[in-house]
Amino acid sequence: MKPTVLKTLFLFGCLIGCQSSALAAATLVRDVRVFDGKNVHERRSVLFDKGVIVDANYLGAAPNGARVVEGKGRTLLPGLIDAHTHAFGFHELPVLFGVTTQIDMFTDVGMMKKARQEMVQGGNHRHADLFSAGTLVTAPNGHGTQFGLAIPTITGPEQAQAFVDARIAEGSDFIKIVMETGYGFQSLDLATAKAVIAAAHQRGKLAVVHIGNEKDARAVLEAGADGLVHLFPGASSDARGLAQLARSKGAFVIPTFTVLESMAGWRGDDLLAHAALAGLLDKEAQAPLKARYGTNPHPERLLAPRAVARAMMEAGVPLLAGTDAGNPGTQYGVSMHRELAALVEAGLTPAQALAAATSVPATVFKLGRRGRIDKGYKADLLLVDGNPTADILATRRIVEVWKDGESANGLRDRQRQRVASAATQEKGPLALPPDGRISQFSEQHLASPFGIGWGPSTDGFVGGKSTVALAAGPALADGQVPLAIAAKVAPGLPFAWAGVAFMPGTAPMQPVDLSAARLVRFRARGDGKTYQLIAMSQGVRTPGAKPFTAGPEWTEVTVPFSDLKGIDPAAVTMLGFNAGPQPGDYRFEIADVRLLAQ
Repeated sequence: MKPTVLKTLFLFGCLIGCQSSALAAATLVRDVRVFDGKNVHERRSVLFDKGVIVDANYLGAAPNGARVVEGKGRTLLPGLIDAHTHAFGFHELPVLFGVTTQIDMFTDVGMMKKARQEMVQGGNHRHADLFSAGTLVTAPNGHGTQFGLAIPTITGPEQAQAFVDARIAEGSDFIKIVMETGYGFQSLDLATAKAVIAAAHQRGKLAVVHIGNEKDARAVLEAGADGLVHLFPGASSDARGLAQLARSKGAFVIPTFTVLESMAGWRGDDLLAHAALAGLLDKEAQAPLKARYGTNPHPERLLAPRAVARAMMEAGVPLLAGTDAGNPGTQYGVSMHRELAALVEAGLTPAQALAAATSVPATVFKLGRRGRIDKGYKADLLLVDGNPTADILATRRIVEVWKDGESANGLRDRQRQRVASAATQEKGPLALPPDGRISQFSEQHLASPFGIGWGPSTDGFVGGKSTVALAAGPALADGQVPLAIAAKVAPGLPFAWAGVAFMPGTAPMQPVDLSAARLVRFRARGDGKTYQLIAMSQGVRTPGAKPFTAGPEWTEVTVPFSDLKGIDPAAVTMLGFNAGPQPGDYRFEIADVRLLAQ
C-alpha cells in the first residue's frame, strides 16, 4: 500500500509556515505578473508579512509601514524547490539563486539533523530548507559508498524492515534506494529493492529509487517504487511504454538533466557565461560547474532521457525539477536554472517546467504550505525581470529573493562583493618547471619544485586501517631516483587505499592553478597489479581517477588531465598514486613524474 501521509514532512511544513519573523516588515509586491505554482495571473499584488503570504491578490492601498516593491515588467514566483540534491556543502548558495527548499537524496546524518533543527527553530533565512533521505539504501561496494563516508549497507530482503526503521530513527523523511547495474558498482538485487519499498510503505514513507538504465527503471516501477529519482543516458528507449507503466503505478520522475548532461560530457548553455550568475560564485564554487563526468561530448546520450521526459509529461506523470547538485557539472542553486531550461528543451512548456520546480515537488513530497503563492503559504518567493512563463531563461534575471519573508538582497550583495574581491587577488596559472618534473626525489628528501610536496596517503582519516611505507633510491641509469611504495590495504572500507600524494599548494589541500599542464607523465614498475593515478580539485568531492598497471619493467605512463573526470586543472589540490581498494599487500615504484603542456 502506498503512503498517504508523510507526518514528519507535514509537521515541518506547518512549523515553518507558521514561524514568525519579528524582524521582517510587511512587504507588498505591487502590479506584478504572478506564477502561483500552477497558473499565470498577468497583474496582481501580493502581500506577505511575518514569513507568510497574507493575500495573494491584494486590492487595497499599501498597509502603513509596508515596504512596496514595484512589479511592472516582472514576474513573482514561489521559491524554487530542487527535488534532487546532495547537500554536503555550499549551504549559502541555494537561496542566492532563488532555491529556497532542497529535497536531499543522500547526505551526512549529522548535517541533516542540524538542518532540521534550524528549520524547527525558525529564522533560517540564509539557508534553503532541507528534507532528506539521510543515508541511502545500497549494497556493499554499491553506489553511494565511494565518497569516503562509512555508511551502513544491506545484503538481503530479510534485512529490509530493520534497515528502513534505522533510517527513520535517524530522521529520514523518505527512503532512497539504489538499484544500479552496469556502472562498475555492486547493486541491490530486485528482491531486496522490492522488500525495502514494501518496508518503507509499511511505515508510511515514500520509497524512491536511483536507477541507471531502462531495465532497472521498469523493474522498480513494477516493484512499487513511488518515484524514479533519475532518468538514464542513452540514444533510444521505449519512452511511451515506460511512461504508461509509470502512470499506471502512480509514480513520479525526477529526470536530473543537469547531471545527465555531465555524464554525456556535454554542456548546454553555460551558466558561467551569465555575468549576474557567475558573479555570485567564487573560484571554488565555479569548479564543480566547470567539471564533467564525461571527458568527450556525446549529446546522443541525452536523446533517451529527453524522449522519456516528454512522454512522461504527455502521459500525465508528475515531473519534478532536480539537479543532483553535489556532482561534477552541477552547483547548488544556480544549476536549477539550467535544469529548467533542459526541461523546456525536452518538450515541457515553460509553465510546466516552473510547476516542476514549485508546486509539483511540494505536492509529491507533501512539504506543507510551500511551492505556491496563495494565502497562508510560506513567503518563499522569487522576483525576476521578464516573463519566464514565455521565456524560461528569464528566471536567471533575478531581482530579489525572499526566504520566510526576509529579503536575501543583502546576502546577494555581500556575496557579490566577496567574489569580486577574491577575483582581484587571484593569480594566473602556475609557471611549471622547464622540464615539468615535480618529483625531485633523493634518498634524503622527497622534494618538489613547489608546494608542500610528497608524502604518504592512506584511508586513515576516514577510519581506515591501511598503511604505507615510502623509500627513495637508489638512482636509475638516467640519474632519476625512484620512489618505492609498499602498501598494505586493509579491509573494512569499500574504497580503501594507501599510496603517496603530491600537494601542489603551500597548505594542505590548497588549490593551485595547474592549467598550464595538459597531462601527467611518469614511469612505473611493480608487482603487476593495477594502481590508480588520482586527482582532487577544489569544490569537487569525488576524485578523478585513471588506472595503470605496474609491471616488472619500467613503463612510461601518460594521463591527460581530461581523463581525470570531474577535475578542474585550474584548482588542483592533490595528485595521488594509490593501491587499492581490494585488501592486500602491494608494492610499486614511480619515477620522473612530470606535468607537461603536451
